[in-house]
Amino acid sequence: MQTEFQISTRGAGLYEFTQDVARWVAHSERSGLLTLFVRHTSCSLLIQENADPEVQTDLQNFFHRLVPPTTDHSMRYLTHTYEGPDDMPAHIKAAMMPVSLSIPVTNGRLALGTWQGIYLFEHRNAPHTRSVTAHLGA
Repeated sequence: MQTEFQISTRGAGLYEFTQDVARWVAHSERSGLLTLFVRHTSCSLLIQENADPEVQTDLQNFFHRLVPPTTDHSMRYLTHTYEGPDDMPAHIKAAMMPVSLSIPVTNGRLALGTWQGIYLFEHRNAPHTRSVTAHLGA
């Protein structure tokens, strides 16, 4: 089974899409391994806590501080700047974080922990529509 999820972002941040994936997997009533793959080079996929929104805020703030925009003096050595000051830092963040996830599925249910959610981590400041390919194998 395979499908594609479209995730609309409003700029940098974490966007949970656990329920969309859970609904799709539930229709299968299968067990197997779910693979999610984001088809872009300036965003990432994460499994992260979904109970306290401060976790997402702190993650975003940490990575912004770790890899600031090219307008920051510490990043002026970067040469790929023609797509904006957040573009190359977004590529760096995507290189540091996963672009694919593997999640066990049991009888049509994601085998996630109680507080785990599936997130697209948008690293660009402008809104985007991101494509995540899902494959459920036996």
